[in-house]
Amino acid sequence: MTSITFTFKVHQPIRLKKLNVNEINGFDYFDTQLNKFYLDKIAKKCYFPTNLILLNHLEQFKHEKKKFKVSFSISGVFLEACEKFDKDLLDSFRQLVDTGEVELLAEPYYHSLASLFERKDEFIEQIRLHYQMMKDLFNFKPRVFMNTEMIYNNLIAKTLEEIGFKAVFTEGIERILNGKSPNYIYIRRKCFQDDLEHKERIRVLLRNYRLSDDIGYRFSARWWNEWPLTADKYAAWLSATPGDCINIALDYETFGEHHWEDSGIFWFLRALPYEIFKHLNLEILTPSEVVKKFKPKEEIDVFEFSTVSWADMERDVSAWLHNPIQQACFGEIKAIENKVKSTNNQSLIKIWRLLQQSDHLYYLCTKSMNDGDVHRYFANNLHPQDGFLNFIKIINDFKLKLDKNTSINSD
Repeated sequence: MTSITFTFKVHQPIRLKKLNVNEINGFDYFDTQLNKFYLDKIAKKCYFPTNLILLNHLEQFKHEKKKFKVSFSISGVFLEACEKFDKDLLDSFRQLVDTGEVELLAEPYYHSLASLFERKDEFIEQIRLHYQMMKDLFNFKPRVFMNTEMIYNNLIAKTLEEIGFKAVFTEGIERILNGKSPNYIYIRRKCFQDDLEHKERIRVLLRNYRLSDDIGYRFSARWWNEWPLTADKYAAWLSATPGDCINIALDYETFGEHHWEDSGIFWFLRALPYEIFKHLNLEILTPSEVVKKFKPKEEIDVFEFSTVSWADMERDVSAWLHNPIQQACFGEIKAIENKVKSTNNQSLIKIWRLLQQSDHLYYLCTKSMNDGDVHRYFANNLHPQDGFLNFIKIINDFKLKLDKNTSINSD
């Protein structure tokens, strides 16, 4: 029996305002109107209709021998936006979780690159904030982790293991598999002599990026030789794929936003579980159930200099740190950690964390061709250089005001 997991990433950033030097009042860096516009737009096209389809599946198969199950990785800033702008949307996600057939994953609250800081204190704190939000809003305690854009290396995995997570997702890219299949559970590479025994180390779940991208990227591509993709065809591909578990992970905006309703994406989602369950060798489980069911095949080794993610063709961290302007902004944000935290001012710490959102750096990408188009999809700047000037202006203003705050407190 091959187990299928379906995991959906739900995130919209708190976007920056476009500001002139003389327009910055206080710490008013974020575009409330634009953030509400995007949430309302995508909720109508994607979140509400997709949640309704999933809820019908979860309820319909709840008492069947083979159940339909999904998992979500939902960013803290997305849930904050729901609480502020659309409580009905938050309630629709609660309805899904309340079926008992949904697993919630943990992640950094601010969808940040804190896992790439040399010290992991901030990374751990953002995980704790997100974990607490899952408990408060959904009465759920996550045991599986999905980092921002699936960023992963041995050290990140060891950090997650030390704070109690049982498994972590990352991309099943060939360069870390060395000829192995992504359709098995693996285990973190032993890093130190006094490291944990094999059975106690964190499990690594690998996304099958080819089968995931067949839906996420190619579904409405008429140039694709497999277009149109139907639910029965896709289920047959799953059935013919060897391995213990096939992990399908997608941006939730795949449904209705990246692929519009007239592409047939909602009909595909409505039909998919019925077609999957026609195959006797297939079942659908949550990530935690997969980890409990299967033993790890062997170790997976991802050294820090070979960090992987699910972003762009390279599937590394170049989506955020490829060019000098991205690196400069990341360095500026990272460098003020001690100064920000020394203020013990929670409002300032929160602003600093909102400035950490990976999206700000993502929009500064200067790659060309298809990757460049993806980076500009939800961006509020026409050119990366314009975005950089705006972002660095905000960072510098924040640093100046932070210095004044620190000076006042020291007096």
